Amino acid sequence: MAAPGTAPAPRTNRIGLSIVDYRGGKTTLCAGCGHNAISERILEACFDLGIAQERVAKFSGIGCSSKSPAYFLGRSHAFNSVHGRMPSVATGALLANRTLLALGVSGDGDSASIGIGQFVHLMRRNLPMVYVVENNGVYGLTKGQFSATADPGSTLKTGAVNDLPAIDTCALAIQLGATFVGRSFSGDKKQLSAMLKAALVHRGTAFLDVISPCVTFNDHEGSTKSYAFIQEHDEPLQELSFVPHFEEISVDYDPGTTVDVRLHDGSHLQLRKLEPDYDPSSRSRAVARLMDSAGEGNVLTGVLYLDASAPDFLTRLGTVEAPLATLPAGTVRPSRAVLDEINDSLR
Repeated sequence: MAAPGTAPAPRTNRIGLSIVDYRGGKTTLCAGCGHNAISERILEACFDLGIAQERVAKFSGIGCSSKSPAYFLGRSHAFNSVHGRMPSVATGALLANRTLLALGVSGDGDSASIGIGQFVHLMRRNLPMVYVVENNGVYGLTKGQFSATADPGSTLKTGAVNDLPAIDTCALAIQLGATFVGRSFSGDKKQLSAMLKAALVHRGTAFLDVISPCVTFNDHEGSTKSYAFIQEHDEPLQELSFVPHFEEISVDYDPGTTVDVRLHDGSHLQLRKLEPDYDPSSRSRAVARLMDSAGEGNVLTGVLYLDASAPDFLTRLGTVEAPLATLPAGTVRPSRAVLDEINDSLR
């Protein structure tokens, strides 16, 4: 107990840090922007898990979403790439150093338009990283035009109506090979926090599409990415809870209503089913359920697909455990005999 007149000591996590230690710079995004709420959930998840920031590498592209990594984990590594090229930069970094915990933050324009080619190949490779798309359905930096994730029939503040079909990044990620796919809402603190923690310990591509309303250009009546619309049309698949490997597992639930998934580090993700027939391990069922929900005009949230057993890209390649920069020249430089053998084979 603190002495009278003194402030209590801040709560610390298992590695002795306080929540303040996980903050970054002051946000320059609009007040009320959903991206700021996502940043808060990320730093809280890292604090709760006791993640050492020096292990984390943050990657982003261009856009409002790609500014947000500056606002959390100020002591981690970071690389702000050009528009749509974040996946290739992250892939190169992890090939060079597989000990990094990679966290990519992108936007619907950055990933579903100019960067969709790189998005596709990162998903199919199952690169071990967390990939967050902060999805507001518009281009916030260029005055609010529709992005490729905008729903048909939704309107801009100007009254313009979108008549093009939307790209569902979750359906795309599931079909391509990502092994942890979920959708959440920046305003749902409990659900998003549990999903982020599970994603951070998953070994493989953990893709999270987070509906993040743009309060300046896309929070009006007629938008399907506004706070009011998501709160009214949110259709959760399950209630989620996450138990890290360093905590005792003690859960009270009715038999047959909860799916318990053991993740790679021994942590457990528990999915309390709200839809009794939903199977998060079925790729085809996940895509079909997404299409059904879209047809009903609702936004399906929760863990859509999860495969905790598939090998990740670095495991498939058999990359060395040590960062390449730490290896001695004799290890990484072929000897004269090896070079002669290669040259002889090409004659």
